[in-house]
Amino acid sequence: MSESASPATPVDVFAKVRGHERAEQLAAARAGGLLPYFHVQDSAALPVVTMEGAERIQLGSNNYLGLTSDPRVLEAAHRAIDDFGSGLTGSRLLNGTTPLHLDLEREIAEWMGTEEALVFTTGHQANVGTLGTILAPGDTVVADSGDHASILDGCLLSKAKLRPFRHNKLDKLEKQLQRAQGDGGGVLVVVDGVFSMEGDIAPLVDIAELCERFGARLMVDEAHGAGVLGARGAGTSELLGVEDRVDLRMGTFSKSLASCGGFIVGSSEVIEYLRISSRSFLFTASAVPAAVGAALAALRIVRSDEGPQLLAQVLDNARYLRDGLEALGYAVVQPQPLPGGGDVVTPIVSVTVGDDWKAALLWRALYDGGVFVNTALHPAVPPSGAALRTSVMATHTREVLDRAIDVFGRVKREFEAEHGALPGPELHR
Repeated sequence: MSESASPATPVDVFAKVRGHERAEQLAAARAGGLLPYFHVQDSAALPVVTMEGAERIQLGSNNYLGLTSDPRVLEAAHRAIDDFGSGLTGSRLLNGTTPLHLDLEREIAEWMGTEEALVFTTGHQANVGTLGTILAPGDTVVADSGDHASILDGCLLSKAKLRPFRHNKLDKLEKQLQRAQGDGGGVLVVVDGVFSMEGDIAPLVDIAELCERFGARLMVDEAHGAGVLGARGAGTSELLGVEDRVDLRMGTFSKSLASCGGFIVGSSEVIEYLRISSRSFLFTASAVPAAVGAALAALRIVRSDEGPQLLAQVLDNARYLRDGLEALGYAVVQPQPLPGGGDVVTPIVSVTVGDDWKAALLWRALYDGGVFVNTALHPAVPPSGAALRTSVMATHTREVLDRAIDVFGRVKREFEAEHGALPGPELHR
């Protein structure tokens, strides 16, 4: 290029934030008071909360066992602050490891029945740090299309070949495993145990058999299963009897364990490798002491004699809400069959609506009626798969759930009178 030549017109890296595909939808939703996100909760995560000046039944929390306000959990958080201060100001590698971390990792490994556990500052980092480290270019990762975003982020970070399969479709999984045989590297299958939007569970018995047949490793994200499913509350892998056939299990503290953070469990050699190689573990500040102390206290409650009662109560409440909504004519997730007979309803009770705007209108009507739910729109769900994601706690009373069901009934009648019929239960049969 000659010295007199004009430089190319620069491209503004911020140009993408203006006029993106959802800008008009967001603007219209805000103008109509229909934006279901970023609403302010003014109280603790209880079954009934205060949000923006009014009491609302909380059906949008992952506080499955209701332990975030348990006095023992709060006392442990306060005690951790007294002992270690408000923050550790460094990574686990350097100055951020305390006896609380070591106790928590030891007790998680015992709870999960594995050799070792490693605690991360967030659940997102646990998935990204594990997948981005274990996988490498040349490897293949086979992932369910319904997997959590943090799983996809870890897969992309690793630069492994990604082979997704349609949600819970075993024939599609088998086809991708067949294709992976020609890829040349190691193969890892990674699935959610309980899928965070749909509330259904992965068919882990069949998935484990396919992994064994094709020589693939298996990782299960138990974020919504740990502290909910199984006799010990150890998750979907325990419930379905495949703990010894799953190589890695991930979990979080931000659901049943009433705090914030994440963990990975597995063999000693894998956990030790992650401990010295995972960038999201090595290069981030250690979790604040209060979070670690609270998680440890919540875990001890789950593992105590009280645990089975809490686990039974949250599942009983989930079934009660699911059955109540289905009786009103809503399209709700169906009970999940278990290999030995019987079925289970997880605390995530998803109501399929279909259209994004209908979901927003329903959310607003419920909110005005005193019930808060989550709204799942594309890309969190497939196109035309908008849903209202409800979730229950062990501490919801029947009186509170009945009030919520009554509001759902009134809202449905008024909505259908104005906008036409919603999808019915037959959608999931």
